[in-house]
Amino acid sequence: MAKPLIYEIWEKPASSCIIGFCCAIWFFIQKKNIGYANVGLSYEAAIEGNQYWRIITSAFSHISVLHLIFNMSALWSLGVVEQLGDVGLGIEFYLQYTLVLLILSGLLVLGVYHVLVQRFKLDYFRKVTAVGYSCVVFGWMTILAVKQPSTKLNLFGLLSLPISFAPFESLIFTSIIVPKASFIGHLSGIIVGYCIAWDLIHGMNSYWTVVLLGWIALVFMLSLKRSGTFNFSFIKIEDVTDLTLPTISPIYGFFGSMLFRYLKHNEGV
Repeated sequence: MAKPLIYEIWEKPASSCIIGFCCAIWFFIQKKNIGYANVGLSYEAAIEGNQYWRIITSAFSHISVLHLIFNMSALWSLGVVEQLGDVGLGIEFYLQYTLVLLILSGLLVLGVYHVLVQRFKLDYFRKVTAVGYSCVVFGWMTILAVKQPSTKLNLFGLLSLPISFAPFESLIFTSIIVPKASFIGHLSGIIVGYCIAWDLIHGMNSYWTVVLLGWIALVFMLSLKRSGTFNFSFIKIEDVTDLTLPTISPIYGFFGSMLFRYLKHNEGV
């Protein structure tokens, strides 16, 4: 007998909150008639336009309802990670490495675009725009495929895939049902997922999660201001040639002192 929905939500609090947030963002996007160009991640906007905030906005934004349904259905199934604390996963691991997947997969997408545009002169990829939570979804599929290969991935409540093959099967499936979905974005999530599953990326804890969140907030606000998207009156950007210690924003000093104290504390370890 299936569990009541309220119990499943209670067992997957992080996944449930993310799903609710993404659905709310989708509703807002539809109501305001917002398009890919407004929230999506592209080389032209992020690198050439200094709009690095798009790494965050693009991840939680969906334009196509099919894309939203696919990602949220997969994410709901992947919420089983939150219940696997006895095998080294669990809700803390889930939250910490969701943050890692979100940032590193976005940076990897931009890195691939940079190589394609600058090295191979493929200007098409200058304007290719990615949206959706797929990078994180595909990353968690990959982590589960390595750490819990017997797990099943349920899509739409109808299709059940062996998790071992789910990342690449879903990569093909998504490309068919959502032609505008970013293949490079999905593949980036898979690559970062393997790096986490194979412990090539490890060591996240509560301290580094807070530090990473702080830097994300800082870069997000600075890029909004620098790109002219939003003006934060309490942030003043100085010319680097004129920068002296007293003119550094207090927020820089805060994160700098945190890093200094951590390194000093761990010196010689």
